[in-house]
Amino acid sequence: MEGKMYSVSKKIYELTKSESETPEVQLVRLKAVDSSTMDFDAGMFAMISGIDKDTGKLYIGRAFSIASEPNSEEMEFYVVKEHGGHVSYFTTSKPGDKYQITGPYGQFKFVPEENKKVLFIAGGTGFAPFMSMLRHIKKINAGTDVILIYSIKFPSEIIMKDELMKLRDELGIKLLITVTRPQEGDGWTGKTGHVNADMIKEAAPDIDDRTTYVCGPLPFVQAIKNALVQLNVPQNEIRADVWG
Repeated sequence: MEGKMYSVSKKIYELTKSESETPEVQLVRLKAVDSSTMDFDAGMFAMISGIDKDTGKLYIGRAFSIASEPNSEEMEFYVVKEHGGHVSYFTTSKPGDKYQITGPYGQFKFVPEENKKVLFIAGGTGFAPFMSMLRHIKKINAGTDVILIYSIKFPSEIIMKDELMKLRDELGIKLLITVTRPQEGDGWTGKTGHVNADMIKEAAPDIDDRTTYVCGPLPFVQAIKNALVQLNVPQNEIRADVWG
């Protein structure tokens, strides 16, 4: 599944929004200074480099999955506030700050014309490309049959919860959210535990008829791939993207 071929652009963007989305995740939105939009297949990623305000020097860029729908006026990203022991510079940035965005990149692409029945499995901020996919499905009225398994550490870590629940209802998504670190008094009454073969089969008993997309940190993706092997899912029916 190739999708379209894209030329990589390198442009300056201005921060329009940076706010706490969950206790661990920062919601970031940026808009191109020249008001252009980035064309890409839902699921792809971009490189973001901070720009020193005094010297104009670029900081080392980092890859982020794009959460916005292709060709959106603003680019949306979900940034872990602390990564590798370092606080993200997005947590201290302000609207108007400039960044360089280069992209799009990646072979993790969702082409609705080619996949009518899908299983999305997300871990943490690995939910970002799936938000792009769901928004795209809604915008073009693709009618895609979607099952989404979303693994988070705590109930408070559901990214874009209100929009996700609205998309669930509007698109008829079968949604399973599982919490891996439930705490006494957290109010969570849903599924708990790590995603495994039994959980996948329960959520998607017709998995043989679906193309599976997986995104999250490397250990998560490896565990999901192992579970899918147990379920005899062919490797050519698995699309995977990792971070961290």
